[in-house]
Amino acid sequence: MSSDSKVKVEFRVDPYEQCGVKTESLWAESVGPRLFRILNSPFFLFGISADDVVEAEETEGALKFRRVASRGGHSTYRIFLQNGRTIKDRAFQDYWEPISKLGATFENADAHFAAVDIPPGSDVAAIYSLLDRGEQDGIWAFEEVHYAGTSQLPENRQQ
Repeated sequence: MSSDSKVKVEFRVDPYEQCGVKTESLWAESVGPRLFRILNSPFFLFGISADDVVEAEETEGALKFRRVASRGGHSTYRIFLQNGRTIKDRAFQDYWEPISKLGATFENADAHFAAVDIPPGSDVAAIYSLLDRGEQDGIWAFEEVHYAGTSQLPENRQQ
């Protein structure tokens, strides 16, 4: 498999916690035998971020996650826009702009729900504070998917 070939790795999701979703598939690239680097952020999983290297085995015609082999250093959060807001709304854009300037990006599942990627070297504590401010001001609710740092964040929400 060439390095530019993308594959999907399937992860099992607890259906009772995530709206009945049982699996989520993430794009990945092969980096070794049964090892795959995750290329995007999850919408329903906890504990996985972009650039993590995972071990997966082909079972029943799909590559199925077995374990995290190494961490890529990214942190991941999810935001759920509140009060009918969408990612196109001015309020979202105004609150998102300072987060973006600190290096975070997002991938939206729909106009109200997005996965936030914070790459290594970014000031996660500052971004967390801005996410919290957006939540306090009713722009969005947010949750921590995976925190790659070693210091404790305020009101750490990791599950």
